Amino acid sequence: MLRLSAQICKQSLAMQRLPGSTNRIPTIRLQLVTRKMTQQSQKIEWTTSIPIGNKDKDKITALGWFLLLIPATTFGLGVWQVKRKIWKEQLIKDLDKQLHMPPVNLPDDLSQLAQMEYRLVTLRGRFLHDKEMLMGPRSLIRPDGVETQGGLFSQRDSGNGYLVITPFQLADRDDIVLINRGWISRKHVDQETRASGQNRNEVELTAVVRSGESRPQFTPDHKDGQVYLYRDLGRMCASSGAAPIFLDAVYDANAAPNAPIGGQTRVTLRNDHLSYLVTWFSLSAATSYLWYRQIVRRIPF
Repeated sequence: MLRLSAQICKQSLAMQRLPGSTNRIPTIRLQLVTRKMTQQSQKIEWTTSIPIGNKDKDKITALGWFLLLIPATTFGLGVWQVKRKIWKEQLIKDLDKQLHMPPVNLPDDLSQLAQMEYRLVTLRGRFLHDKEMLMGPRSLIRPDGVETQGGLFSQRDSGNGYLVITPFQLADRDDIVLINRGWISRKHVDQETRASGQNRNEVELTAVVRSGESRPQFTPDHKDGQVYLYRDLGRMCASSGAAPIFLDAVYDANAAPNAPIGGQTRVTLRNDHLSYLVTWFSLSAATSYLWYRQIVRRIPF
């Protein structure tokens, strides 16, 4: 375009220099045309010098914003685990407080016990030893709260055994409840080996209110109607005629020799929320860094 305009200018100047040339209007028109063409050519060169698409390239796409949900979600799960940790710690404190509160009398309405788990209650009656059941195997919880571990030949009888579950006929009513009298070793499974601990008189005892258990995953069915693997209140009550009430007897230092050892209450509350919240917050930090590196900075690996 510039060359063409330059040639036109030269031709116009040559025509002006010709002798006798008096027509100057075409020359002025040619100059105007040349100036417009020059401006248009300069405008085109100026616009084409700007990089096209840089702003679009820096924008975060819809997919990029969608991937931001990963660090945001894991951060939210970490916050939720913090709240769960606080709640579980407070629940454990409340249960421990209930275990150390003074015992109360067994309520007349036994259905109230469903809201009193881990509370101490006192009751009076007599054991029905002919309907005794076993639950286990279980390790022994000593009076100081330490749980023994069986397995070695020297510890097989002292650390591994069963819990004795005996129906208990209440003295002031016709109701029967289930009492976990405590732990016995394997060599004392037969009642004859612990005859001195089979008291058939009316007694008063203190026990901890417990609830039933669902069948744990991968746990096989019960061996028979006498040995149970967990607190299956449905089957226990059906075989003994007891109400669906389960109580753990407390430790009695004056118990007869070879009698079941009470105080076998396990507070079965797992508190793994600290490890969970560390995991979620770590995932949130890692995915946030990856999102910033890949989506915002566009830095390849």
